[in-house]
Amino acid sequence: MKKYLLILLSGLYFAGCSNSIDAPDVSGIKVELETGRFEQDFFALDTNNLSVSLHQLQVKYPGFVNDFVVNILGIPILQQPDTAVDRLLKKFIADYKLIKDTADKVFSDFKEEANEVKKGLAFAKHYFPQYKIPNKLITYIGPLDAYFQGSLGGYGDIITNEGLAIGLQLHLGKQYSVYHTEMGQQLYPEYISRRFEPAYIPVNCMKNIIDDLFPEKPVDRPLIDQMIEKGKRLYVLDKLLPFTPDTLKIGYTKKQLEGCYANEANIWNLFLQNNFLYSIEPAVNKNYMQDGPKTEELGDASPGFIGLFVGWQIVKKYMKKNSNLSLGELIEMDSRKIFEESKYKPK
Repeated sequence: MKKYLLILLSGLYFAGCSNSIDAPDVSGIKVELETGRFEQDFFALDTNNLSVSLHQLQVKYPGFVNDFVVNILGIPILQQPDTAVDRLLKKFIADYKLIKDTADKVFSDFKEEANEVKKGLAFAKHYFPQYKIPNKLITYIGPLDAYFQGSLGGYGDIITNEGLAIGLQLHLGKQYSVYHTEMGQQLYPEYISRRFEPAYIPVNCMKNIIDDLFPEKPVDRPLIDQMIEKGKRLYVLDKLLPFTPDTLKIGYTKKQLEGCYANEANIWNLFLQNNFLYSIEPAVNKNYMQDGPKTEELGDASPGFIGLFVGWQIVKKYMKKNSNLSLGELIEMDSRKIFEESKYKPK
């Protein structure tokens, strides 16, 4: 029988979980980033003359219009007559007018978010000089019932051939009423919708940059390998966003993250005592490698996706001993080697 640990993470305060920031000076790295407010142009289309208006929109956004209509809205243009496409576009514009009006208020200029993305891109250019960073940031409003989730949970934000694209419908603030409707909670329970804040935009953009640099490998591997693979990416995210709070990068609340540090040894013992580290059972591994409201064995105050925290700590310990290793070399390194050489054993 499995020996589960019940760890109450609530009420425990971890006073020293943030490390001193050691970031390179990137002030001399020039980043050109143009912001395109696609949702403004799209909702201003002349619905009485959509074909002409769409053509004009395509001139301004030569690649993104097709991505938006076909891949985001899910309208197969080539398989439907123009009248059907027009009808579906008009319906979307009418149905999402209130969402667009809210986005106009929340993101009146988008300068703060764009500046934070630029900072992340400067660090990306520093660490990966051969990588061609995106030069366009595109905001859009897409369907609430469709999202693109990156490896670390980048809901609604994607990277396209034209640039970084931000789905504003999923960044209107965790208190936004639509998220708390019955339909909204069915799509995005509170543990997800609490991250629908503007502050997550630069984080999700950098996650997409990491995925573009290093496409993810298949996940049918032992649990310890999966944890470290995720930990590698979170470590790289640390370097691209060194001044961003860890809570935003990992997606935990402040109390959850503090509780994880305060109970780090107990969390590790959960995997050791139940012989989970080398598990290849999907039913077991998904409990620790997928987003969720909590980790069942750790109590109601714990975060889901606890394997992300563990993998992050292992990689950080390894890199303390191997600081001369480049980020690219880290990503490509065998995860088992990282685990064994880290000598990870929290107290």
